[in-house]
Amino acid sequence: MNKILLMSLLTLFTCIDVKAQQDPHYTQYMYNMNVVNPAYAGSKENLSLGLLYRKQWVNIEDSPASFTFSGHAPAGKNVGIGISFISDKIGPVTEQNVFGDFSYTLKLGDTQRLAFGLKAGVSFHKVGLRDIQSSLPDPTEGIFGEDINDTSLNLGTGLFYYTDKYYVALSLPNMLKAVHLDYNGREYGSDVSHYFLTAGYVFDVNYELKFKPSFMLKSAFDVTPSLDLSANFLYQEKFEIGATYRLQDSFGGMINFAVTPELRIGYAYDHIVSDLKVTAPSSHEFILLYDLFESKKVSRSPRFF
Repeated sequence: MNKILLMSLLTLFTCIDVKAQQDPHYTQYMYNMNVVNPAYAGSKENLSLGLLYRKQWVNIEDSPASFTFSGHAPAGKNVGIGISFISDKIGPVTEQNVFGDFSYTLKLGDTQRLAFGLKAGVSFHKVGLRDIQSSLPDPTEGIFGEDINDTSLNLGTGLFYYTDKYYVALSLPNMLKAVHLDYNGREYGSDVSHYFLTAGYVFDVNYELKFKPSFMLKSAFDVTPSLDLSANFLYQEKFEIGATYRLQDSFGGMINFAVTPELRIGYAYDHIVSDLKVTAPSSHEFILLYDLFESKKVSRSPRFF
């Protein structure tokens, strides 16, 4: 009975965690692009840094929480580099990822660019069985005495085509299979490679107002696709507000503001409409963006996406 309980818990936790790590839900994905696409690295004319925190299903105990840190910058002619740190936690399961990005950009015209990117890094996966044991009626049982820890390498790739008005991007950020648990020759919690297709356009409504529709499609070859649709308005390149819809999952809104030309802060709210809405009506997401301009000059390519 103990073995059945153990394997049931491990299968549940590792499968949930793999989905969270491989198929992240970022409502403000348009400002967190290089986390999933290495070709985005260096696409701006300055060092760009970003922090994001997301708490899903706030009324459920030990619900998913995600934190990302990313940075990227040009590093010579046509070359960009970047780093990203991603931490996902749900219950006793924690996944941490550290990646480095490299991109090379081809100039196809006055404003047209096509970037190719590679991503490489390490993933650290932990199932905190000791936390489970401490909550059991009889914590002296030894089946949960040792945590499960494993480390795996991963590679990713991506394409990013953009102009000053629109972009299209395709990426596969995790190409290598990793098995988090092998029990009696059977694999549990194996990673599944997901691809990400994103696109967006910037319409000039008038001199001060821009309309920014965009989408992100996330899927794997044997997984139901997830589609995010967003529609934002940007006023005077400072204040942005918009709405978002995640197909058959949630809808919500987002807002961000340029405190200074270098610093932008944002918030997004998701209202759950799937079966989880009974116990978990909402998710919250916060983002902080900072651009370090050379010689304190504003970039010639404002942050429209």
